[in-house]
Amino acid sequence: MKKKLSVYVLVLFGIGTIAFFLFTNNATPTEEENKVCYFGLEENLTITHGKELTIPILSNEKIKTLELRIGDSLVSSWKNPTKKIQYILSTGSLGVGTVSIVLVAKDMKGKEIQDERVIQILSDIIPEQWSVKINAEYPHLDSSFTQGLAFSGNDFFESTGDPNKTGSTLVGEIDLQTGNIRRRTTLDASYFGEGLTIMDKQVFQITWTNQKCFVYNQSDFSKVNTYTYTGEGWGICNDGKSLIMSDGSERLTFRDPKTFEVQKIIEVYTNEGAITKLNELEYIDGYVYANIWTKNLVAVIDPQKGKVIAIIDATELATKGKGNGEVMNGIAYNSISKKTYMTGKFWPKLFEVEILKKVKAS
Repeated sequence: MKKKLSVYVLVLFGIGTIAFFLFTNNATPTEEENKVCYFGLEENLTITHGKELTIPILSNEKIKTLELRIGDSLVSSWKNPTKKIQYILSTGSLGVGTVSIVLVAKDMKGKEIQDERVIQILSDIIPEQWSVKINAEYPHLDSSFTQGLAFSGNDFFESTGDPNKTGSTLVGEIDLQTGNIRRRTTLDASYFGEGLTIMDKQVFQITWTNQKCFVYNQSDFSKVNTYTYTGEGWGICNDGKSLIMSDGSERLTFRDPKTFEVQKIIEVYTNEGAITKLNELEYIDGYVYANIWTKNLVAVIDPQKGKVIAIIDATELATKGKGNGEVMNGIAYNSISKKTYMTGKFWPKLFEVEILKKVKAS
């Protein structure tokens, strides 16, 4: 009996040993154990611009080379790094918005390993709350679906869209006193016109989904060029060097006026997050003023970092000038008279406004 019991014990011990061996060799490894080299960070991170972020880089094996990239830019590299690195990223050198950090490692066999995270950088500025004062009112054609306003000297121009597909997209020189169109150029119903800007005596008119920018001589509206771009076109302005274009998102794209090639892209953020639906644009005294579509608000944007320094509440304009029209849209600045004008889509009025800036307490 004792012999049989001993045999049973030995058999059970053998089965247990085999089972333990099989379990330990076939157990599902943790996510970290699967990774050779990786970021020790949360998937989504938010940080305020100007602050430092500690980025832990961890590895489970010996690594031959290691690179840290922000977008397409290499920011640091290591040879035979330790298994734990703490990299300090200063966000002050970056703009606001979303940035990707990418880890590119090679193990001792030359196999490449990558890991990536997205960081959202918020503005460190709380936008001031500005308002408008109406200084004068002018007639505006309520048949004009306003997409862009611009001055060249004292000459006033407007571009319109075509929501009813009747071929009503146009660029026109406008008589400020009467609102009448002095002269115009039009596009057929296959084009939906959007914003316009004037630079070096040339008028740039973008389109909504046609991905075309038409360029005309200011003097006679003869077409001199056509550029193609990817994505939607909403608003456009210029800073004297670059064209600045919105696409309905939080992005502003800077383009070369001679080639329409992209120079840089910034994202527009407050201390709370992105400002989307950026529409008609105007460049005034170093800042980009952007209509926010469907709202009676205008964002005042630092074009270097994308930070919103102020939000203008222009509800009073809609109350007094909208009539049976649609949303507020259209900002123009006369750099000679230093006057600013605003209107909306199908509005019967155009307003000369004074921007009332909040004075910071000393």
